[in-house]
Amino acid sequence: MSQQQMVTLDGNEAAAYVAHMTNEVIAIYPITPASPMGEWSDEWSSLGIKNLWGTVPDVIEMQSEAGAVASLHGALQGGSLSTTFTASQGLLLMIPTMYKVAGELTPTVLHVSARSLAAQGLSIFGDHSDVMACRATGYAMFCSANIQEIMDFSLIAQAATLESRVPFLHFFDGFRSSHEVNKIDKLPVETIRAMIDESLVQAHRERAMNPDHPIIRGTSQNPDVYFQGRETVNPFYAALPDILQAQMDKLAGLTGRQYKLFEYVGAPDAERVILLMGSGIGAAEEAVQHLADHGEKVGMIKIRLFRPFSAAHLLEALPVTTRKIAVLDRCKEPGANGEPLYLDVVTALSEAVAEGNMASMPRVVGGRYGLSSKEFTPAMVKAIFDELAKDKPKNKFTIGIIDDVSHTSLEWDPSFKPDAAAGVTECVFYGLGSDGTVSANKNSIKIISEETPNFGQGYFEYDSKKAGAVTVSHLRFGPEPINSTYLIGNDEASFVACHQPTFLSRYEMLDKAKQGATFLVNSSTPKDKLWDELPKSMQQQIIDKGIQVYVIDAYDIAEKTGMGRRINTIMQTCFFAISGILPKDEAIAQIKKAVEKTYGKKGQKLLDRNFAAIDATLAGLHQVPVPGQVTSTFERPPVVPDHAPDFVQRVSATLIAGRGNELPVSLMPPDGTWPTGTTQYEKRNIALELPKWEEDLCTQCGKCPLVCPHAAIRSKIFPADVADSAPADFQHAKVKGKDFPADYRITYQIAPDDCTGCGLCVEVCPIRDRKDPKRKALNMLPAEERHDVEQPNWDFFLGLPEYDRTRLDPHKIKHAMMLQPLFEFSGACVGCGETPYVKLATQLFGDRMLMGNATGCSSIYGGNLPTTPYTTDPDGRGPTWNNSLFEDTAEFGLGLRLAVDAHNQQARVLVTLLADKIGTDLADGLLNADQSSEAGIHEQRQRVAALKEKLKSINTPEAANLASVCEHLVKRSVWIVGGDGWAYDIGYGGVDHVLSTGRDVNLLVLDTEVYSNTGGQKSKATPMGAVAKFAAGGKPTFKKDLAMMAMAYENVYVAQVAFGAKDVQTIRAFLEAESYPGPSVLICYSPCIAHGVDMSNNLRQQDMAVNSGHWPLFRYDPRKIDAGENPLHIDSKAPSIPYRDYLASETRFSVLNRTHPDDAERFLKLAQKHVETKYSLYEQLAHLAWQKAEKPVEKAD
Repeated sequence: MSQQQMVTLDGNEAAAYVAHMTNEVIAIYPITPASPMGEWSDEWSSLGIKNLWGTVPDVIEMQSEAGAVASLHGALQGGSLSTTFTASQGLLLMIPTMYKVAGELTPTVLHVSARSLAAQGLSIFGDHSDVMACRATGYAMFCSANIQEIMDFSLIAQAATLESRVPFLHFFDGFRSSHEVNKIDKLPVETIRAMIDESLVQAHRERAMNPDHPIIRGTSQNPDVYFQGRETVNPFYAALPDILQAQMDKLAGLTGRQYKLFEYVGAPDAERVILLMGSGIGAAEEAVQHLADHGEKVGMIKIRLFRPFSAAHLLEALPVTTRKIAVLDRCKEPGANGEPLYLDVVTALSEAVAEGNMASMPRVVGGRYGLSSKEFTPAMVKAIFDELAKDKPKNKFTIGIIDDVSHTSLEWDPSFKPDAAAGVTECVFYGLGSDGTVSANKNSIKIISEETPNFGQGYFEYDSKKAGAVTVSHLRFGPEPINSTYLIGNDEASFVACHQPTFLSRYEMLDKAKQGATFLVNSSTPKDKLWDELPKSMQQQIIDKGIQVYVIDAYDIAEKTGMGRRINTIMQTCFFAISGILPKDEAIAQIKKAVEKTYGKKGQKLLDRNFAAIDATLAGLHQVPVPGQVTSTFERPPVVPDHAPDFVQRVSATLIAGRGNELPVSLMPPDGTWPTGTTQYEKRNIALELPKWEEDLCTQCGKCPLVCPHAAIRSKIFPADVADSAPADFQHAKVKGKDFPADYRITYQIAPDDCTGCGLCVEVCPIRDRKDPKRKALNMLPAEERHDVEQPNWDFFLGLPEYDRTRLDPHKIKHAMMLQPLFEFSGACVGCGETPYVKLATQLFGDRMLMGNATGCSSIYGGNLPTTPYTTDPDGRGPTWNNSLFEDTAEFGLGLRLAVDAHNQQARVLVTLLADKIGTDLADGLLNADQSSEAGIHEQRQRVAALKEKLKSINTPEAANLASVCEHLVKRSVWIVGGDGWAYDIGYGGVDHVLSTGRDVNLLVLDTEVYSNTGGQKSKATPMGAVAKFAAGGKPTFKKDLAMMAMAYENVYVAQVAFGAKDVQTIRAFLEAESYPGPSVLICYSPCIAHGVDMSNNLRQQDMAVNSGHWPLFRYDPRKIDAGENPLHIDSKAPSIPYRDYLASETRFSVLNRTHPDDAERFLKLAQKHVETKYSLYEQLAHLAWQKAEKPVEKAD
């Protein structure tokens, strides 16, 4: 038996470790939550880590999951051992090739972090919907339930596929298993080597395509032989269960860990048994052991092998005393007579009875649980057993939700706690997305697990917002292995940490606290005043539960030590200091060691700042005196205001409060249609500083609203007398210039609850006080000084009327920024480089926009619950938005255009047909309207309104038909939005085709030069030399030139813009693109946190990108060709700063100097030459003489 090496890691790393060790080719593509498996593989290969055969696996990123599995197929047919990793929609893209791989009996293991599929909405969280779509592919389906199993089963699957020749789909639950951190026994290389039969590896290679021994596969077969061919594989699948069990037994001999295909746990004479797969086994086993120990005749079967389904092994595991069975599926199959596992079990048992292998048929019921990582607890398992105890237990039940529509749900008692919780210390940490809380807690659980005898478990609860949403870290540790695959519940945590002071009035955090718990608060309030800032109910909980309270001003320490908003290591140090898990000095040393491991590649300066913050922490940590009685005079405010719409009050507010699990089925929109404009009710209040407008200095340029990523600073003009009713502190000034009435006033107003404090508005402000150069027309001040002052000002501002948009000139920034943004307060990152472009589009065209949005950052901050940022103008118009998928957005957007055009054409036909009845003047106006301006669109809307009135009195089918489509007589603006991962990679085929159609669509490409949404993996937009996930050694090739490829069509409007470098050019490009009656592409430079820059420097980075030649600005307008002019116009000057200066300002480039210095220098020289050559090429193209007149076509002789 091998020597144990205990390590602490998550499920993705556990799978990647074995996959990298046992394969030669690894084809990858990013998708949450499976991406880290590819990231680990790429990093290990970049470091030269070898596989079992002494070679470094070749890791290659493809343009999509379909590309990854196709290249895998080719590598397998070429004789290499090959693998890939995926989830959800990515797995669906692989299915066609999976049939081929299985049909050719090709040994391989596909590792899947199982995840929900996009249906009524997208979800990145875990269930078995994706893998169940693969059950007919011919892949063996093998399921792991915890981190140890993931590592072990990855190896068992590799061994079994080589022996059986059946490819394996090895899956485990997304997030619950893929991202859980746990202490396990790492498989030694010797054990891995012992499990892999080299003769089977050689056999695989001998079957490969080889011109020295040529074969032919993939023939086209006819009805005479195809059927017989499909039946030839039966012996392979029949043999597989025993092969797999033998490999399990072999691993048991090497490690002592024994697994079974169907493994029974519970009372030997159980009468009630549940069956399930995946991480739910952890919660179920705790409940079963508890109930069995207390005398109940219950048990469970852990199902590991789902395909091929082995009825014989199931019967062997099932106690003969079993009378009732509940089969649990973590998926939903609408319209089916039951979910897949349930149907297989019913079939297997009924066949066993029919064939005489079973005396009588137990009563079998099926149930659904845990969709999209919905909680599944021991209390829910007990409820299922209680249901089985009834004479007629409910079939096709659900557990974990409240189904008041179909009434499928079972009730459960959440107070039930299994004995397994005894002796386990549980801690919860409430942090803010992107503040480092999760990273620090991952390090904490590793420190506890590896530096003490304890076992540890970490799980991290967060939504899919980009930043600014609450994250809850659940940490457990104790003397025994921990398999509690559910969240820490109420009255269970001995330590609760609040990393954001605003959470004190937003969340019931102390519901989690047990008697005598400790509560750590990050707040700038001194220890002797903190008590008075706590809500009444929180004070009462502290007193009732005897909770000790500690406070630290982590943001103050972070600022003084150069950490910015990152408070993770500060709060981590407090946790160890208070908990006493390790001696203080040892804990600090281990924290610094973990910091060095996590951030070492990013440079010594970052390490020094972290170390300084850690060292300064203990002096700022204070215990808060707790009085014996409640003294607070306030309670938590309502989640949303009383005037919010009914749906927001009943549904959105519950979600915002973190109580979405309480919502019943009846309140859910069945087709996924949710109301717009609801971010206005989700007040996050996360800014540490707020901008203050100095109206005496301001030149009213309008730049600050343009750059604001969250539409939190806005401009309006209004008659002077309107200000008479304004709050005393409401700021406004006489409007400058001759474009507006002389008596009008202007204001630039901040939304204090919605501002994130990024400071971009202050950075862009060009005006300084000559007497005090530090004072600008906008200045950041502490939020506690400005928040209460600005709140009534903002409320008043919202009541000001919108200025008539037909009287504004959108070519001028000042004017354009007076247009109402119809995209506001999104969940994008602080300082986001993408959202200003989206916001600008809605200001210019939002009242007529149809948007198809690719999956990615823009779909998450654009359509992620609980609230949505797209809103409406005073007339109720605004962008109408949908996210189809990642790969098909261009085609989806084209479909929107086709529908608009079809309805427009139908309306025109009907207007012509009914002209006499509606009036020829109105008909003529509708059919010949000039809608090239805001005024023209406004006039057409008035005509359509008149048409609707006339149609009410015309009682014909044609009139009714026209009434249903007449709104499409008003101009529609179709926008296809996505990032570079979509436009350059997975969706490029669709982008190219849509451009080729010549149809009037606008493509908005938000180019961050990485896959930002999935964590920063390289795309074809990633520049040479940039370090990204999937490019740990720096990208060795140049960035794809999407603009040049689009211009090659000659009838596509193309612009490359950067609002932080040249805002006027950006606005002009948007206006030109939208007005062009054909396809347009706007490629927008979008700095991202994945670049390794402080996003408060977003604008500086854009400027450097342009001035270094990295991002030339230009516009290509095909309309100029008709005028005999060159369509290409360069809007930026030749590179004026060394490319090296730009690279040095971003960690994504500079990190390579530390990890691969020779490559970094080589890439730099190539890139410098490339930007110069590229600019020269564009400049030459822009100065080519253009043929002004058509030459007559010569007749052939």
